[in-house]
Amino acid sequence: MKKMKTILQRTISVIALAVLLNSCGGKEKKEVKAETKEEVKTTGLEIEKPQLTFGFIKLTDMAPLAIAKEKGYFEDEGLFVSVEAQSNWKNVLDRVIDGQLDGSHMLAGQPIAAGAGFGRQAELVTTFSMDLNGNGITVSNDVWAKMKPNVPKDKEGKPIHPIKADALKPVIDEYRKTKPFKMGMVFPVSTHNYEIRYWLAAAGIHPGMYTAENTQGQIDAEVLLSVTPPPQMPATLESGTIYGYCVGEPWNQQAVFKGIGVPVTTNYDIWKNNPEKVFVMTKKFIEENPNTATAVTKALIRAGKWLDQPENRAEAVKILSKPQYVGAPESVLANSMTGTFEFEKGDKRQMKDFNVFYKYHATYPFYSDGIWFLTQMRRWGQIPEAKAANWYPETIQKIYRPDIWKKAAELLVKEGKIPASDIPQTDGYKPATTDFIDGKKFDAKDPIGYINSFSIGNKDK
Repeated sequence: MKKMKTILQRTISVIALAVLLNSCGGKEKKEVKAETKEEVKTTGLEIEKPQLTFGFIKLTDMAPLAIAKEKGYFEDEGLFVSVEAQSNWKNVLDRVIDGQLDGSHMLAGQPIAAGAGFGRQAELVTTFSMDLNGNGITVSNDVWAKMKPNVPKDKEGKPIHPIKADALKPVIDEYRKTKPFKMGMVFPVSTHNYEIRYWLAAAGIHPGMYTAENTQGQIDAEVLLSVTPPPQMPATLESGTIYGYCVGEPWNQQAVFKGIGVPVTTNYDIWKNNPEKVFVMTKKFIEENPNTATAVTKALIRAGKWLDQPENRAEAVKILSKPQYVGAPESVLANSMTGTFEFEKGDKRQMKDFNVFYKYHATYPFYSDGIWFLTQMRRWGQIPEAKAANWYPETIQKIYRPDIWKKAAELLVKEGKIPASDIPQTDGYKPATTDFIDGKKFDAKDPIGYINSFSIGNKDK
């Protein structure tokens, strides 16, 4: 019965599309036939819930959702999806947990924190990693003017990247003689919070600790970090409320265009090819709608693949610039989405991997990525008590679901939409890496050793 209902829904959809395009001439009629053929190739799953509502925050890394919708990848799977902008990350989390959203673009740390004991608790699941890299750290013009003399220069007098926070340390010391040094990040369990903390601490600057009683994260802090929603970052910097921030695009490039600040580093330089956002559904949703969850993952994988074809980036920028998506000017979006990144005004550099949506197995939800976030939660006290080494993989395996990703990817291989080589041969763990700004080695199979390797932060036995 379910199958008959699904087939009927898709048939009605195709007929309606054909009627709509029939009045537009012969060319469009051919496109309807092609679309119908595509539908036939992807009718293997019986969709339990075809009408879906997904959320996102206005950032370029929501792109897989926009592309899956605009390119018809959701409809190819028998899904009829509404994609709605949300006001802030807390709202995103609450609306997914409460069932007002079927799923959402989300900070990687949000489903992890919800399952690990920090903040609002819930059983959330990610089947899809949305992107790698994509963030930056920007400081005000005044801070940059004081910081720049401390930055090594090349033969042409340009700053040598990556710029470490060592150059910021004397500026912070000067500010703190008369007032606290304040910087913004987007959410307590955001990648941005952990990245700016990592960058500061690597230079011996204490970014503050959390405790069970004090959840502000400012104990012993030399820099006071506070939450600001991403689209409000430039205005908050311009007002002088904060002196710098860590945020995703396009809000670093917006500071350059407005002439109010200078991006000094990117998270690619803090941790090369680091995981950024994830797509999240509740455990209840995927248990009740397993085929729907797989179909959603299929559509998002296809969107990621489309986005990482260089010839498509200009079109992606046009789509993301629409008010219903990111709504930023194309020129601002293109500054980072098309393989470049502008630091100081006029200092535009090649950064082909600033936004990665598919290559390097970017869409696969690796356990090791999730474990890194857990180590940072413990390092800074968001997880207030020491945990045994086996707690880390046991916790993340309830949240990251590469089995669903693999099922979706294998179906796409059968349909000829991706090659089999795009499915990683892995146990869920990336190899140990030292691709961090401080050269520290991260081995996800030794989380306690990694936590203890830092001079600033909690230590465990």
